[in-house]
Amino acid sequence: MKLLRVGPAGGERPALLEEDGTLRDLSAVVPDVDGALLSDDAALARVRAAAGARILPALDPVGLRTGPPVARIGKIVCVGVNYHDLVAEARMATPTEPVLFLKAPDTVVGPDDTVLVPHGSEKTDWEAELAVVIGRTARHLGSDAEALAAVAGYTVSNDVSERAYQYERGGQWDKGKNCETFNPLGPWLVTADEVPDPQALRIRLWVNGEPMQDSSTARQVFPVARLVRYISGFMTLYPGDVINTGTPAGAALTRPGTRYLRAGDVMELEIEGLGRQRQELKDA
Repeated sequence: MKLLRVGPAGGERPALLEEDGTLRDLSAVVPDVDGALLSDDAALARVRAAAGARILPALDPVGLRTGPPVARIGKIVCVGVNYHDLVAEARMATPTEPVLFLKAPDTVVGPDDTVLVPHGSEKTDWEAELAVVIGRTARHLGSDAEALAAVAGYTVSNDVSERAYQYERGGQWDKGKNCETFNPLGPWLVTADEVPDPQALRIRLWVNGEPMQDSSTARQVFPVARLVRYISGFMTLYPGDVINTGTPAGAALTRPGTRYLRAGDVMELEIEGLGRQRQELKDA
């Protein structure tokens, strides 16, 4: 299933996108798309049954905003330096363990919402990423199979970053990762049963129409199952938590001579089967 949330910021309602592109209102079936829904097999079964019976009212998508596909995210766990092509481009050593940091849920906006360039920023950067949404409480998982069983689905994430804040203002990555609007998410949460292999997805990003990133999740240093399993050994993952699994080569940081983002620029990104985002940048 492709689950999403539509409507004005703070007033989104749950919806479902059918294979033919018809948008259906889920409000009469479930209150929202969040951790409570994703961990409730009976509620998900009701959604599937309603979709199969074709009784859900259609929504007119014209002029209808798409919000983040998951509400009330508990935490966003991010992974750094997780693509072999990025390691090569940056001339870095391949990590022997995943590099982790956290991003606040209040950075999350819809997939096509405006991204704000922080006041005084000169190094705002893009990062297309596969996001994993957790559907089962996960702690100290013992196998890759257990890890994948804890995944509710997948979506597209843009881990927008301010590199001067990240590297030049005391060495704290969180400073460059948690600015307002710095995590566009969506458009859809594609349930795990419709993504048979999360390590076989093409991931791309353009800035002002120019291709910047073009890779595959097959090139991840640590695949999804390994990441979920690893992270569960350090912190408990709860339904509705999100894991940003890292970005491939092609960010401005690792492309010498590439201009960083500024107001008026447009980012577009997509992951095969998971949908497409578009953000225009404005000054904060």
